Amino acid sequence: MKVYLDNAATTAIDPEVVEAMMPYLTDLYGNPSSTHSHGRVVRAGIEKARKTVADLLNCSPGEIFFTSGGTEADNTIIGCGIESYQLEHAITSPIEHHAVLHTMEHLRDTGKIKLSFVELDGQGNINYDHLEHLLESNARTMVSLMHANNEIGNKNDIARIGDICAAHQAIFHSDTVQTMGHFTHDLSTLKVNGVVGAGHKFHGPKGAGFMYLNKKSKIHPFIYGGAQERNMRGGTENVPGIIGVAKALEIAYRDMEDHHQYVQGLKDRMIEKLKSEIPGVHFNGMSEFADKSLYTVLNVCLPESDDNDMLLFNLDLNGISASGGSACSSGATKGSHVLEQLDRNPRRGAIRFSFSRMNKPEELDYAVEQLKAFYAVNA
Repeated sequence: MKVYLDNAATTAIDPEVVEAMMPYLTDLYGNPSSTHSHGRVVRAGIEKARKTVADLLNCSPGEIFFTSGGTEADNTIIGCGIESYQLEHAITSPIEHHAVLHTMEHLRDTGKIKLSFVELDGQGNINYDHLEHLLESNARTMVSLMHANNEIGNKNDIARIGDICAAHQAIFHSDTVQTMGHFTHDLSTLKVNGVVGAGHKFHGPKGAGFMYLNKKSKIHPFIYGGAQERNMRGGTENVPGIIGVAKALEIAYRDMEDHHQYVQGLKDRMIEKLKSEIPGVHFNGMSEFADKSLYTVLNVCLPESDDNDMLLFNLDLNGISASGGSACSSGATKGSHVLEQLDRNPRRGAIRFSFSRMNKPEELDYAVEQLKAFYAVNA
């Protein structure tokens, strides 16, 4: 059996999305910057896609800018925001996605900002009082805190963070890659300057995403070279990708309640199976708790074993794709920077299983069976 349980890394593209993209891969090939009819029809497709995304997120189409994905969007909002507002201080957390963490560290290491890290408890939860203290103790600040963690699933209260930032006139950016398309975002009420989305996290295409920039948040471009995206991102648009992202988000919102219920059921099933089949199993972060974590992510803390470094390899040999951390650091041999921040025994194995509506209950049962067999041999 082949089982894919790494949906936090990327998801399978929805057939409806492929269907929507196909005309822009075949007949509708004009350059959207061209003024002739071939270009105009493609430009109309992009603007329709922009309106679709904006309507779903309850914001203005003028606040949506298409990008190559979440990493570019994060870099743009953070780097260009800090430069445009001449900020000298930034706050983030030590368990952010590397698209945020490495960007912040680069700005610190090149002398552009002073960087502060908000305190976390042993389960990876933010200390909101410490965030407020940091804002009170420093000049105007860029705050970048994710909506939900891609490895341990912890959800942050970004409405509360937004209120705290607004009270201190801070610029607030949130990496919403893991929640976009899985939870609703009402950007008309959320006090945030920028959020991001990546199509391949919600059954859309890879290499295409977007950023929301509040209309009051004026920053300079990250990529120069053309007037595309209203002078905010130079370069000919990835038209099929843009069409696919909008369609995937439309489907996600259309079926969100059903998908949420189904996938949460899969996660609950795996939690119960793991508890009953493997003695001593725990769960990292808040991933066990439905109201405090992504319904798509379960980070499992497995028993101690001298062979835990072979665990992912063993699962792969048995046809199961899962992760020990973020797949966005391709080829990296270092351990998870997220798990390093938690109160946990490093000798215990850690596996991130992440689910989608395309998974089946029997796939989860098979994965648990293989884990049980591994520990029976390597106990």
